[in-house]
Amino acid sequence: MIYMTSHGTITTDNHAALWHGRFTEGPNAAAVEFETSIFEDMRMAVVDIEGSIAHAKMLFKQGLISEAEKKLIIDGLESIKDDLNSGKDKAGNPFTVDLSAEDIHSFIEAVLTDRIGEAGKKIHTGRSRNDQIALDERLYLRQQIRILKSEIIKLLEVLKEIASENINTLIPGFTHMQHAQPVTLAHHVLAWAWMFVRDYSRLCDAAKRADVSPIGSGALAGSGLPLNRKYEAELLGFSEITENSIDTVSDRDYYLETVSVLSILQMHLSRACEEIVLWSTVEFGFIDLSEKWSTGSSIMPQKKNPDFAELIRGKTGTVYGDMIALFTMMKALPLSYDRDMQEDKASFFDAYDTVLNSVKVFTEMIRTAKWNKSVMALGCDGGYLNATDVADYLVRKGLPFRTAHGVSASLVRLAIEKKCRLEELDFSDYRNASELFDKDIFEKITPVACVIARNTDGGPAPKKVKNQIDKLSEFIKMNK
Repeated sequence: MIYMTSHGTITTDNHAALWHGRFTEGPNAAAVEFETSIFEDMRMAVVDIEGSIAHAKMLFKQGLISEAEKKLIIDGLESIKDDLNSGKDKAGNPFTVDLSAEDIHSFIEAVLTDRIGEAGKKIHTGRSRNDQIALDERLYLRQQIRILKSEIIKLLEVLKEIASENINTLIPGFTHMQHAQPVTLAHHVLAWAWMFVRDYSRLCDAAKRADVSPIGSGALAGSGLPLNRKYEAELLGFSEITENSIDTVSDRDYYLETVSVLSILQMHLSRACEEIVLWSTVEFGFIDLSEKWSTGSSIMPQKKNPDFAELIRGKTGTVYGDMIALFTMMKALPLSYDRDMQEDKASFFDAYDTVLNSVKVFTEMIRTAKWNKSVMALGCDGGYLNATDVADYLVRKGLPFRTAHGVSASLVRLAIEKKCRLEELDFSDYRNASELFDKDIFEKITPVACVIARNTDGGPAPKKVKNQIDKLSEFIKMNK
């Protein structure tokens, strides 16, 4: 195997593939290109180094390497990490991951051995690439979940701000995409927010199950050397260690669970974006997206397209595809490790990157949008959104709801025939429908009155919406 480092091209036996000893000849060049995972796992280079540093400390504690060797190894690994972060070595020469390497473990071990000599060969003592990649993936996943959670909190802050400014902003609520009942923009935006709160909670759950150290499980049967798995896990900040070495190296539940959460999160973004796309049309006119988050047409000069909302909606299929790829990859694998599992990273990283970018774009797109409050309020004036409130009026007078529902429905039919709103019917029409109606019916069925009346917990009444905002604020505060 050939490695490119800041010291030049290295082709010595010290830097051959980690498994080369059993073979008398190296693999075909096309075979090497086909099997390499470096393009995907290079992004885990830093956590791979952090894992190796902890491993060196454990090896010294257990008497498997000397203190001098420990220092050499750790100093060498730290220098590699510094060079990767800066893109240059101490001499100022370019330094990047060599894409001809088989994987990130092979690359780092080769560079380490090149820099510190024979001591570098001891870093792999008591471990396999099987438990090493499981460690890298868990370390990296733990880190990335924290980043995504932070972005969700930023999104929730934006939604909370929009809700706080629109507690009394009327907007029609829909079921079956038909006008249903009047609500407020705050109430609707908070519906989005609680979706994302659940996504945040699911990420926390996934992170808990990923927070278990696999290192020390070896290829599948642990090690005959006196390793100290719990000490190494503590060094890396894990809460516990895995219980079974076979399960450990063949497990990718942490990816399957997290990508499932990512799929739900992307679906929630897609649903919100679908509404934004609809609301930005001339027919609705509820929202005006910033020109920074819109595009035009190459042929129609007047167009202002909600392309970013559409792209988030479209990318949902990509995330679902990545999820299905991961589940399909794992569905028939015998225990323990199989090389199929190398394919996990491409699917997971793609899903994660897509969702993270979608959250960021959605946050800014919605933060910079303008809401057409008068148009939304006007949308509550037609479509008989207050028909349920007509029935509720009669229920308060003692009429059974099913009977009241029929009375209200008859008034809706009459209003349709007269081509007017319920508020525009004559009082005599109401009295003919039921003697329980008094003239105060008209003040009870205005859009504002309908919203205020819905004072149940979780409802759109201003007081209850303020309660939601307070709870959301507390959630954000606790998790920021």
